[in-house]
Amino acid sequence: MILTPFEWMIAKRYMLPGKGERFIALVAGISLAAVMLGVAALVIVMSVMNGFRAELVDKIVGLNGHAIIQAYGGRLDNWQEVVKDVRATPGVTRASPLIEQPLLATFNGRVEAVLVRGNQPEDIARLADKKLMGNLAALQPGASQVAIGARLAQTLGARIGDTITIINPQGRSTPFGTVPREIGYEIAAVFEIGIYDYDNAFVVMPLEDAQTLLLTGDSIGTIEVLTSDPDTVGETLAPVTQRLAGRAIVSDWRTINASLFEALAVERVAMFVVLSIIVLVAVFNILSSLIMLVRAKTRDIAILRTMGATRRSITKIFVTAGFLIGAMGTIAGLILGFVALEFRQSVVGVVELFTGEQLWDPSIRFLTELPARTDPAEVTTIAAMALVLSFLATLYPALKAANTDPVQVLRYE
Repeated sequence: MILTPFEWMIAKRYMLPGKGERFIALVAGISLAAVMLGVAALVIVMSVMNGFRAELVDKIVGLNGHAIIQAYGGRLDNWQEVVKDVRATPGVTRASPLIEQPLLATFNGRVEAVLVRGNQPEDIARLADKKLMGNLAALQPGASQVAIGARLAQTLGARIGDTITIINPQGRSTPFGTVPREIGYEIAAVFEIGIYDYDNAFVVMPLEDAQTLLLTGDSIGTIEVLTSDPDTVGETLAPVTQRLAGRAIVSDWRTINASLFEALAVERVAMFVVLSIIVLVAVFNILSSLIMLVRAKTRDIAILRTMGATRRSITKIFVTAGFLIGAMGTIAGLILGFVALEFRQSVVGVVELFTGEQLWDPSIRFLTELPARTDPAEVTTIAAMALVLSFLATLYPALKAANTDPVQVLRYE
């Protein structure tokens, strides 16, 4: 919609408050602020929801792979051949044997539930970018050294060089009953994955040490698999599933975390719908301000009509005046949203300081800090929605103004 110089001049004049029109200008300003806040809220919340999902996927998949192969009964014999077969499967980039078992750990009288994880040296080395302190290279078979999560170290009060005792209830049988197996391990490194549950429970050790601790011999319980495309992991591992039928079950990352990601998807849609109502309310404010403007300018509209202004010109003038409010509010909202996302952690800290409440508890939120990942397509959709609703809100007042009968208005002038 291209405006002539005359139409643009009148539209700019109507956007500025005149005598007795301060209230209309106030309503228009409130409309602009409402659009800005609605767009900013949508951008912030949707980006945080996207970041939350993406961070969870990255951290969970980064530690557990795209799929795991679990042996029936918890023991997979001849696992070397199985690993070799899985690695030869097209689309598989890595297959790593591991042992995972929930046990107990004690240090200085403190007892905590832990998840013992036995890995091969090359898999332990992948924790290098998550290491906070210590030396992962010290985790060698038979060295009795382990790496533990940062929050587990805080809970136990243990540091590098301390020795924790891991208790395996399935110990050796004696004439007096089963005696739990207790082995001391020196802490060689402390790591932080970024997911509270992992950092609060994981104890990583060499695969051979885990086999010794759990008395499993040369068998393992799980094979971790990484594929070239996590979205097609089911199709990639379909041949493996058929070959291992009756011996093991294959579960991909979607199946393992299905309830979590389904809940996130539902919450994401619900938040988008609820926050879109803010933009809709702002649009009604634009509608009301334009209706008041049309009523205030009825005489001016009649004069313009008698001077030769067409109904199309009047429509374009009022559509432009209302649409610019929505457009300026949308642009301001995008800027506000991006600024808030850039300083989101500082904003959370300020709110916590004033309220005295902890808004981001890692034990509840899974992640240690507020994540955010902006999707350009989603931001475009939000902006387009705000602009389209703003445009639609201008149509009724603009058509009402265009249908003004100058004869009826100016009869008694």
